[in-house]
Amino acid sequence: MNIPSGHASGGLSGYAASGPLTRRSIWNRASDELTFAPLADDLEVDVAIVGGGITGITTAALLARAGRRVAVLEAVRVGYGSSGYSTGNLYATVDTYLHHVADKWGWDRTRQVVQSRRMAIDLIEQNIFDYHIRCQFLRQPWVLYSTDSSAHEDDMIEREYQACLKCGLDARVSNEAPLPYSINKALVVAHQAQFHPLHYVRQLAAAIRSERCHIYEGTPVVEIDQNHALVRTAQHTVHAQHVVMATHTPKGFNTLQTELAPYREYAVAAALAEKQLSGGIFWSAGAERTSTRLVEIDGRPHVLLIGERHKSGQREDTDAAWRKLEQLLRARFDAQAVEYRWSAQHYRPADGLPYIGPSIGSGHLYLATGFATDGLTYGTLAAILLSEQIAGRSTEYDELYSPRRFTPVKSVGKFLKENLNVAGYYVKDYIKGGEAKALAEVRCGEGRVIEIDGDKLAVYRDDAGDLHAVSPVCTHLKCIVHWNRAERSWDCPCHGSRFSHEGDVLEGPALAPLERRTIAGLDGAAPKAG
Repeated sequence: MNIPSGHASGGLSGYAASGPLTRRSIWNRASDELTFAPLADDLEVDVAIVGGGITGITTAALLARAGRRVAVLEAVRVGYGSSGYSTGNLYATVDTYLHHVADKWGWDRTRQVVQSRRMAIDLIEQNIFDYHIRCQFLRQPWVLYSTDSSAHEDDMIEREYQACLKCGLDARVSNEAPLPYSINKALVVAHQAQFHPLHYVRQLAAAIRSERCHIYEGTPVVEIDQNHALVRTAQHTVHAQHVVMATHTPKGFNTLQTELAPYREYAVAAALAEKQLSGGIFWSAGAERTSTRLVEIDGRPHVLLIGERHKSGQREDTDAAWRKLEQLLRARFDAQAVEYRWSAQHYRPADGLPYIGPSIGSGHLYLATGFATDGLTYGTLAAILLSEQIAGRSTEYDELYSPRRFTPVKSVGKFLKENLNVAGYYVKDYIKGGEAKALAEVRCGEGRVIEIDGDKLAVYRDDAGDLHAVSPVCTHLKCIVHWNRAERSWDCPCHGSRFSHEGDVLEGPALAPLERRTIAGLDGAAPKAG
């Protein structure tokens, strides 16, 4: 089976659209001098890796070290997708909590999850030492805290504490935490870590490139032939024995997409008037579900706050997420102006564990997806497992994370809920009319789906007042896209594909862009809609 041709690959989950607000990650605040040329000719390698984030680059590093000929194809810039829009936190726990994993998978499997994630963090630390990477790596505690004396939150912290002990983690419970506001109770897990994810990925890529390890930027993949291990760009073909899809979510059509739910999460960061926060990963156990950490930029302390999760394409006022986080940040910290705002996408697996390994129905294609918000650690773990599997060796974790596993009891509830949600949006959006009846209703900086003479158009008016129109039908599985005000993009509420206002693919699984459309009745060249 071939993955159909299109115009983008490699993942851009944190894509920051232009607009009146500054939309950029704290990690990509300044461009580095590293450059990786685009693919300029046909190529033959042992392994072709699609996607140049932490998963793809780490996989390339391990394979190249083992003597394999490797090519990494990144659509835009190495590390500037999901990795460059992450938290920079590394931990052996998981975002759904270990006690929930144990409820579903049992303690033996939960201990495997912790062991494998610890192994991944250790590899990152070893790579930093081996390749002399400067990325602010520090071992820090992971802290789960409550601010209220709630029986529910206290019970959650106690259950997670017991789970950490059963999994061999160095954990303790305290009534104090190094935060500038009062807490009720905290679970502290020692010897986790933090780093600068973009510096790590890009410096690792620079260190491993060689005649044996080719890394290309600005090289969108338009087709993957799973049967013959061919990867095609618009001009060239890469012939390989194996293909690794390190693209955050499988590109094109893949049965795993029914097991994955796309979510977006938001982040804000601001400089602190003084250092009111120590190093560490601070998660709130309450309903707000935020993550807080300190980031040192040019010797100045910054606070980074993450939260406000929702299904992709299914929140109307996305700007409200940033406003709520900014309000919380200012209430808790003596912060200066908020300099950084961004959002990022992740994919939550139905049975709670990621999918890493050979794809169903293919002897050449390997997948790494479903990392939820634990992608830096799981992405590194994926590199370890995939490099071993490609070498013909098995690991004790292969079965646990296999994309070919069948877990109906563990996944049926989540599977039915998410796919009913998808079906609901598919039916609702086709039945209802447009969001606006006239082009005049589309304000500057806004996108609306409009029905004109029975034909639906996705119309965006830019800040200069010019109109841009595309088909609202997602090129993946034909759902109707929704406007994302925060990122100024068209987002699919079904499987998380995202497109620019001109229809270009920003985030898979779609490969083909939205069709550009003209708007009847408009004359002159000003409306850029054709």
